[in-house]
Amino acid sequence: MIINSNLGGLGRAPQREPGRLLVASLDVEWSKNYRIKNGNIPFCWSVTWLQISDQPGPVPTTFGYTSAYVADDRETADLIEAADAEISTVCETADLIIGHQVSSDLAVLRNASARQLHHVESLRTRWHDRRTAEAPQVVDSRYDLTDALTGISRRLVDVCGELALDITQPELARKSMTALHRDWLNDQNTEARERITVLNLRHGLSAAYATLNGRDLGHWTGTLNVNTVLRAELASRFAWLDSPTFRALL
Repeated sequence: MIINSNLGGLGRAPQREPGRLLVASLDVEWSKNYRIKNGNIPFCWSVTWLQISDQPGPVPTTFGYTSAYVADDRETADLIEAADAEISTVCETADLIIGHQVSSDLAVLRNASARQLHHVESLRTRWHDRRTAEAPQVVDSRYDLTDALTGISRRLVDVCGELALDITQPELARKSMTALHRDWLNDQNTEARERITVLNLRHGLSAAYATLNGRDLGHWTGTLNVNTVLRAELASRFAWLDSPTFRALL
């Protein structure tokens, strides 16, 4: 597997600062196959970490992260088991766990696995019981921000647009995610893999920001450009962020 992290690798969480809460946002990408029951295959996931005050204030623009991507399609089981272990770290450490359609992400991991995933199942149960469960609380930015949103669409891009978050996705301007992933598997096209990895991290970070804003735990002035936040943290790690296409967004 290809692991990218500014926390030291798998199974690591940020050192909690005094008086701060730890927020973890999970996002999974998968190949879709609707013709076969449980045929969706995960190939990339990430956990994005933010530290926030227990009082409302500006959202942080630095973040921790760990990202995993298959080197080839023989590593699917390893990717899923790594996700299960990472979710254990999240559940043990985070005060707030976020995802956009997180129930779908967890279901794909579970259905694609040949063995029981104890931590994935635990988090799924916690999400279903989220209105009564004890900490850490689980929030799905698709379903749980209804009081903060007036639009009909709950796509992440529309939720973020309503909350003045700019999450422009240049990665998908010319090719679908499926085509980009195929370029990586067939041709070892590093830019294609980096595009999806950055897209995946943007999803996690954006869902976290949307949730913090919708829950009155964080705010920003005007429009927050999430691509600027991504590049400030990741520029030295992904060449894609130095491309003219990406820099034009900043």
